[in-house]
Amino acid sequence: MNMSVMKAETAIPVPSAPAKVLPLAAPKRTSWRIRIATGFREIAARVVPPIVVIALVLLIWELLCRRTGATLPPPSRVVKDTWELITNPFFDHGGIDKGLFWHLSASLQRVALGYALASVVGVALGTLVGQSTWAMRGLDPIFQVLRTVPPLAWLPLSLAAFRDGQPSAIFVIFITAIWPVIINTSVGIRNIPQDYRNVALVLRLNPLEFFWKIMIPSAAPYIFTGLRIGIGLSWLAIVAAEMLIGGVGVGFFIWDAWNSSHISEIILALVYVGIVGFVLDRIVAGIATIVTHGTAAN
Repeated sequence: MNMSVMKAETAIPVPSAPAKVLPLAAPKRTSWRIRIATGFREIAARVVPPIVVIALVLLIWELLCRRTGATLPPPSRVVKDTWELITNPFFDHGGIDKGLFWHLSASLQRVALGYALASVVGVALGTLVGQSTWAMRGLDPIFQVLRTVPPLAWLPLSLAAFRDGQPSAIFVIFITAIWPVIINTSVGIRNIPQDYRNVALVLRLNPLEFFWKIMIPSAAPYIFTGLRIGIGLSWLAIVAAEMLIGGVGVGFFIWDAWNSSHISEIILALVYVGIVGFVLDRIVAGIATIVTHGTAAN
C-alpha cells in the first residue's frame, strides 16, 4: 500500500509537460508590428497632408492657367520650358550663363559670411545690452530705430562705401540679420534667473566663466530664436539685393529671367529659393534643438 502511494505521489508532477510557454514570442512580434504600424501612421500624418495640399494647388493652378488669356504658364508648361535647367543644374558656359546650382551656391556663400558676422556681433552686443543697464539705455533706442530701416535702403550706402557689389551684399545681409539676434539675446540675458547669478557669486566665477557657464546656456533658447529669424531675413535680403548688384546669384537670375520674359524660369527659381530657405531654417532649428535639448523649440 505504501509503495502504491509513493508511486502515485511520484507520478503527480508528470502532467506539467503540456504547460509549455510557446505563445510568448507572439506578443513580441505583435509589439514590433504595432511599432512599425505606428511609425508608418506618424510618417503618413506628416507627409500625406502636404502632398495632398500641393497636389490640389498644382491642379487648381493648371486649370486656371490653361484658360485662354492666362498670363502665367501652367505647371506642365513650366516643367517643359525649364526641363534643361532642372535636369542639368551644374552647367557653366562662362560669365553669368550658369546652372541654378552655381547661382544658389553664390547666394549661399554671401549669406554664410553676412549671417556669421551678424551672429557673432549680435550675440556680443545683445549680451552687453542685456547685462548692462547703461548700455541698454544708450544703445536700445538706436537699435530700435535702425532695425526699422528696410534692408534694400542700406544697399546704396554700402555700394558708396565699398565700391563693390560683393561686400555690399554681405553688408546688407549683416545689417538685416543682426537686429533679431541682438534683441532676442538681450531679452534672454535679462531673463537669467537670479538663483543662477547667486550661484556664480558663491562659486566666484570670473566674467568670462560667467559668460560661458551661466549666461550663454541660460539665454540659448532666446539666442537661437533670434538666429532662426535672422537666417530667414538673410535669405530674403540676399535675393532682393542680388537683383540690383548683378553678377552670379539667384536674385540676379530671377531679374535676368524677367528681362528676358522667361516666366517659367522665374517660377522654377522661386521654387528653389523656397526650398533652400526651408532647409536653412530647419538646419538652424535642428542645431537649436540639440544645443538647448529641445527648449528652443518649445
